[in-house]
Amino acid sequence: MKKSTLSVERCKTISTVQKILGGKWKIEIIYYIAFQNIHRFGELRRHIGDITESSLAKQLRELEADGFISRYDYKEIPLRVEYNLTELGKSFIPVLKYMKQWGDENLNVQ
Repeated sequence: MKKSTLSVERCKTISTVQKILGGKWKIEIIYYIAFQNIHRFGELRRHIGDITESSLAKQLRELEADGFISRYDYKEIPLRVEYNLTELGKSFIPVLKYMKQWGDENLNVQ
């Protein structure tokens, strides 16, 4: 079958953002760190609820690798680690605020 010479131009910026933040829990993780002052692994897990420890750890590692959060290990036993937004993560806060506002106005979420 002959390939079409017509190609659809994709928005690479949106595609990249979707790749970075497309994890099932990433936006919610950023939300809790930014607006609920939740910075510890256990607190995040309790607030998100349905997430497994391995999924949370994976999503946190990916957000850290992509520069949205930083991880600080207190080098204590028992393990004490906190997550905070980086400057890049903080720059995403207005987007989160708008998403929440849009959802509050347009979605019947209870």
